[in-house]
Amino acid sequence: MDLAVGKPLSANRRLSLLARIVGAESELKKKDALQGYLFALPWIIGLVVFVAGPILVSVYLSLNDYSVLSGATWVGLANYRRAFLEDPLFWPSLGRTLYYAGAVVPISLVGSLLLATLLNQKLRGTNAFRSLFFLPHLTPTVALAVLWSWLLHPHLGPVNMVIQALGLEPYPFLTTRQTVIPSMIMISTWSSVGGNNMLIFLAGLQGVPAELYEAADIDGASSARKFLNITLPMISPSILFNLVMGIIGALKVFGLAYVATNGGPNYGSWFFALHIYSQAFAYFRLGYGSALAWFFAAILIVFTMIQLRLSNRWVFYAGAN
Repeated sequence: MDLAVGKPLSANRRLSLLARIVGAESELKKKDALQGYLFALPWIIGLVVFVAGPILVSVYLSLNDYSVLSGATWVGLANYRRAFLEDPLFWPSLGRTLYYAGAVVPISLVGSLLLATLLNQKLRGTNAFRSLFFLPHLTPTVALAVLWSWLLHPHLGPVNMVIQALGLEPYPFLTTRQTVIPSMIMISTWSSVGGNNMLIFLAGLQGVPAELYEAADIDGASSARKFLNITLPMISPSILFNLVMGIIGALKVFGLAYVATNGGPNYGSWFFALHIYSQAFAYFRLGYGSALAWFFAAILIVFTMIQLRLSNRWVFYAGAN
């Protein structure tokens, strides 16, 4: 009898503890809180196991000389010191990544904004063109890399066949150090201009109040003046979002270089993310790879914080004080 009474009492104590945590007072609120946590439990477990757990493990590994065969040996900050002072591919791969991102992000932003402005016109067939321009963005990175590797092949690619038909020499798009990154910038721009950036800009443009343009027309403002003084300030939050996400995405470039050139020719497209992957999963230097990954994460965080801090000077939020 005591045991039978003890079990419900224990369950009630757990319910009361949970209720105090979530601030519930009544029995109904306690049950609702318990049910809510039960529904969220799979997500919480997934977050701990697949996100928080690997993050903590990677911090530990970055401070160790870890090998799959020999286990972990504590080395402190030696992996970070090795990256800065001893790794011959560290600084070149980082500089190459910054060069790629510095070209792709502004070209994609400007191209997406111009395309969204054109597709924001109320003309027949506009929806069809929106879908058509968005299609390249739906292509998986691997398929995109394979497709462009064939298109730009120095001898068998259709692009160089056309160039040769015009009496010119084949252009080594992906086969020399001097041309491989500009070619990848072109490929990335082609796939990203009509993608999510365009849709976000399009949504921002459609949210600009028509009354502002009508007032500008009454004042005799030109189209350029309306774009600079009305459109750009009103869609500045969209510009900020696309800028932040674009820089993060460009700095993490991996799939295109891995599939199309495998970092070549002669390390010409050896980006930082590819360097992390090769150290961690090709050479199984998980400790050193984790240190590189944390340094890369710090770069992304710093870039994002700088952009958010500077955004106070140029981003306009409608309705904000």
